[in-house]
Amino acid sequence: MLLNLKKVFSEDSESCSFDYGLDLSSTDINGYYPFVSPVSVKGTIKGRDGFAQLNAEVSFEFSIPCDRCTKQINKHFQYTFSHVLVLSLENEDDINYIQVTDYTLDLDELMRADILLELPTKFLCCEDCKGLCPACGQDLNKGTCNCNLHQIDPRLEVLKKLID
Repeated sequence: MLLNLKKVFSEDSESCSFDYGLDLSSTDINGYYPFVSPVSVKGTIKGRDGFAQLNAEVSFEFSIPCDRCTKQINKHFQYTFSHVLVLSLENEDDINYIQVTDYTLDLDELMRADILLELPTKFLCCEDCKGLCPACGQDLNKGTCNCNLHQIDPRLEVLKKLID
């Protein structure tokens, strides 16, 4: 969604609001497409002396396999974001502001970046997920297996002899 913010930047206390669904179904995360429905994006942009304050709230359903046991996780996420929008930057490396070019803001791209940066790096079905047995594939959350997991890598076996 492209927003024209000319009125917001030119008149103090002018504001605009938005409420729409952002389609992220084609967004790939670790080889999966976890956004099962459009992301609900709501917020406002309020003009202040030469800059604008963007406040947004997003909520969405997310479905992805657990990184340890591969059990499907269905989770609801809700985040709030706040940005200061400016027409020009004195320092190009300033990460505290979002520069708006020609009074136009690509809200879709900004919200997509915010969401992806906020998501966890590991997706677990529960914090104490034990994962799968590397030898037989048994889900260790459901029970144990009889595999001998104390085998030593043959390249390191010489070091074991030093301990014994």
